[in-house]
Amino acid sequence: METVGSFDSSIIITLAVPAFFILIFIELIYGLVSGKSNYRLNDTFTSISLGLISRYIPLLGLGIQGAAFAYVAQYYNLKLFSPSSLWVWIFAFFLYDFCYYWMHRLHHEVKVLWATHVVHHHGEEFNLSTALRQTSTGFLWKWIFYLPIFIVGIPPEVFVTVAGVNLVYQFWVHTEHIPKLGWYEYVFVSPSNHRIHHAQNKHYVDANYGGVFILWDRIFGTYKEEMEELKPIYGTAKPLRSWNPFKANLDIFREMLLDSSRTKSFKDKIGVWFSRPNWRPEDVKIKYPIIKNDLENFEPYNPEVSSQVKIYGWIQLLFLLVISAVITSTVGAQTYLETSLFALILVASVTISLVAFENFNLKVLPEVAKSIIVLALILPGNFLNNELLVTQLLLFQALLNILLVAILSVIPQKIFSKSNF
Repeated sequence: METVGSFDSSIIITLAVPAFFILIFIELIYGLVSGKSNYRLNDTFTSISLGLISRYIPLLGLGIQGAAFAYVAQYYNLKLFSPSSLWVWIFAFFLYDFCYYWMHRLHHEVKVLWATHVVHHHGEEFNLSTALRQTSTGFLWKWIFYLPIFIVGIPPEVFVTVAGVNLVYQFWVHTEHIPKLGWYEYVFVSPSNHRIHHAQNKHYVDANYGGVFILWDRIFGTYKEEMEELKPIYGTAKPLRSWNPFKANLDIFREMLLDSSRTKSFKDKIGVWFSRPNWRPEDVKIKYPIIKNDLENFEPYNPEVSSQVKIYGWIQLLFLLVISAVITSTVGAQTYLETSLFALILVASVTISLVAFENFNLKVLPEVAKSIIVLALILPGNFLNNELLVTQLLLFQALLNILLVAILSVIPQKIFSKSNF
């Protein structure tokens, strides 16, 4: 059952990634030309970083979903279908999206599930880069919802293919530049009805969960239509107000742990994990209130930073894209340890960069310390193969970053004015 693995590692998704970035660039240019741009470097860098970090989960084989799929496919398989029939592929496509609907809906209705999905909704801008803002903890539970596909006997190769197509389809609906599409929206998910899904307006929340088909929402009563008089406000009711990828992935887990430990009710200690996402124990809610967004006076999280950080950020984003692409394309030439170290280095790099976006100053000491550690891993040649292109790129990045932060740090700050992204 080697073909039963993570659907997130489907070759379809890998091949689609370059097209994703081309479309993001086209949307960015269109927005600038038309005067309707909704891209900010800090927000976009965060979305891209979270998406690329999430790719290392299937790349490193973390989680049990592959083993679970293989076990169910082997021992609980009703073997009702054959991959040679076109109708099996069509049925599998519908069945996958049906399972996706319930997986997605329950991830919005149960707090412990919401904790692994909330990352995708933190973005307060809505553009194609938002589609890349993916969780790194989704592997914990979402695979459970796809087990029925293997039980009925959908072949693994069919599952992986339809899952990849389903996920790729969802990319294009993350845009504000495409209006309503008429009859199309009675059957399929469109940018208009997906904008509603990402909105935090009270009238729009908890709606439009379908991946490809909006039919499930219409059938099960979760469909809501975008209204011209009510512009969607994106993000989450409890704002993250941070670019830190660790905080993004762990924030709700932290909240549940604190609420569970603080409440005096044993029932609530357990219930907080399986409650609605906005529910908290009464005693905790009173003593430790959480401030939510005032939508009447909503301002997206967009802290001022210096142009030093801006220059530094653009360079780190370029390295992130190039090195991530090289790691993925040459993974067969790397040992598991090397791939793991590459992933850790990139996660550290983007975390330092994104935290720098939260205030005026560069994170000089963390960046220099990280670069020195990278040099220590590379130069002796004991941990990383110096002949790998990834290693050479990381070596160049480490040396350049030390020089970069040194230059940017000694230049008087008055030369760099504070600026928004």
